[in-house]
Amino acid sequence: TTLAEIDDDLRAAAKQAGAEVQCVQSNHEGALIDAIQQAAASVDGIVINPAGLTHTSVSLRDALAATNKPVIEVHLSNVFAREPFRHTSMVSGIARAVISGLGPRGYRAALEALLAG
Repeated sequence: TTLAEIDDDLRAAAKQAGAEVQCVQSNHEGALIDAIQQAAASVDGIVINPAGLTHTSVSLRDALAATNKPVIEVHLSNVFAREPFRHTSMVSGIARAVISGLGPRGYRAALEALLAG
């Protein structure tokens, strides 16, 4: 499953529910923080896969927390079945939920959870 396919699936599911999804991907921490800050006033929630920044980025965590929006953290793999350093997340403590190990389906589950309130 490609990222474009995941994005298309989320957009279609959101549209069917009468909502809209904005998808952002970057390998640059600052670009992600900028996108979060810019979207904060216009979104009702955030689904994020912080990838490698999960374990290191206090700045990303702070940007997410500053939105005062519900955040759902998603990981394609089960991070607890991987290396020990991946067991610690900077984001989990401010997230409404964490979905780990469902592969691409985790994004849909996160969206559904946000839509359900």
